[in-house]
Amino acid sequence: MSRLSRVLLLLTALLVIPMAVAKRSPIAPAVLEAKWQNYADTANKTEPAMQFPHEHCFQHAAAAHDLPETLLLAVARGESDFKPRARSHANAYGLMQILWPGTANHLGIHRLSDLMKPCTNVDAGARYLKELLEHFDGNLHRALAAYNYGPSRIPVSGGQLPEGAVWYSSYIFRHLDFVLNGSRKKKHNTKPRLYAEQGRLYIIHFDRPYRAAALVDSLQPDFGDLRLDWFRRSDKGFDVVFLYEDEQELERGKRLLMARGFQ
Repeated sequence: MSRLSRVLLLLTALLVIPMAVAKRSPIAPAVLEAKWQNYADTANKTEPAMQFPHEHCFQHAAAAHDLPETLLLAVARGESDFKPRARSHANAYGLMQILWPGTANHLGIHRLSDLMKPCTNVDAGARYLKELLEHFDGNLHRALAAYNYGPSRIPVSGGQLPEGAVWYSSYIFRHLDFVLNGSRKKKHNTKPRLYAEQGRLYIIHFDRPYRAAALVDSLQPDFGDLRLDWFRRSDKGFDVVFLYEDEQELERGKRLLMARGFQ
């Protein structure tokens, strides 16, 4: 089978995935909740694997609201990929994607220009997460589900969470893994690199997140310690990318992609 045939076969399989799985978490809800609890038990001892943008904003907000810095970084990476002027189709703004005007006003922010300031936005997101954690008795899984879906739609205990809310919790957990481990799947004993210095090789674009996630999940086992990822774009689409730290990793990733039909 030619390279083109292989990649076309893979993409065809992805495109026929039923729409019902669009917001289904790849992790069972009970398992995901347990994973978040395990993280929460040692979260205050965790450290970022990289030096992320607006570092001082996250450090200050974490200390001010007694939250793990790694948690705030995970939410920001998932929500905006650290773009301070990010805006979603739902009218959410900034690094932590605070809804305007509803959630922003609730948090005491009444000017959109203030919401666009990195440290103000991160502090708002931290305050909102702290509020949700207190409401949900420290349950990170439910608090994150509510951060995306709204607290009125998430039961404090028991009951079934909406699939989309569970999906969001698993989405942020994936970004937490990156915050804790960096661009590789294994830990380094080297000085943390700047997030901005990390290379990205564009692979393909999708209009649905579950298709991007499915491609990453299908290819990642063959990439070993190298890492694939996907990100939301401002046009509502999603890009699948290969992350690399140096030219050697880039060339290795290119060879692996070409072997699977990607030019």
